[in-house]
Amino acid sequence: MTIRIAMWSGPRNISTAMMRSFENRADTLVVDEPFYAFYLSQTNSPHPMFDEVIVSQSQDYAEVVSQLTQANQALAIEYQKHMTHHMLQGVDMHWTKQLKNCFLIREPKEVVQSYTQSRGVCSAEDIGIIRQLELYHEISALSEQPVPVIEGKDILAAPQDMLSKLCEALGIPFDSNMLHWPTGLRDSDGVWAPHWYHSVANSRGFAAASSSNIQLSPEQQRVVDEVTPAYEYLRQLKIQAE
Repeated sequence: MTIRIAMWSGPRNISTAMMRSFENRADTLVVDEPFYAFYLSQTNSPHPMFDEVIVSQSQDYAEVVSQLTQANQALAIEYQKHMTHHMLQGVDMHWTKQLKNCFLIREPKEVVQSYTQSRGVCSAEDIGIIRQLELYHEISALSEQPVPVIEGKDILAAPQDMLSKLCEALGIPFDSNMLHWPTGLRDSDGVWAPHWYHSVANSRGFAAASSSNIQLSPEQQRVVDEVTPAYEYLRQLKIQAE
């Protein structure tokens, strides 16, 4: 029986690198942001490659849920990369009871800077950090199990240690193949990959985070201030580095 893992992240985290990491396991297949077309069809948010995304996936929420919970898979593990802002208020999350859920977080100022560089604008809703906390509470209550939280910078600083701890929390063995992967885009990437995945396409593994002096505009800082309480709540729950 396939173990289905749902990783809940906001954008401009190391979510795609994590997808690469799991895909490099021989026992794992990956699913890239399966609710993206649903989200765009409901919001008409002017995202890059809007039309391409809409036609590349099912826009029907129930159909996507069925694919994520019922589809037969040849491999032992299915890793689902999810964006928290794709899960609109009021959607039924009961299907997540069937999965092993985990949450990937990043400091808001870093997310806001990176997102603005990629898209030109950034709102609290765009980066999904407040929604991430809401989903953490909802999924934790539904699953009645501890839901692991892990921070991207901790993985970058100590990939083997932190991935080992994450795998243990998910009840799967660590695989050293998770530490490296081939460069380039791949068939499992969403159609949006040419716009968003430049860095990870050139990567071969987890690179140490670069320290930079982040300068934010007043508007960007307002977004950071709005979402920081949600991030801080989740940060207190994260798997700790040694």
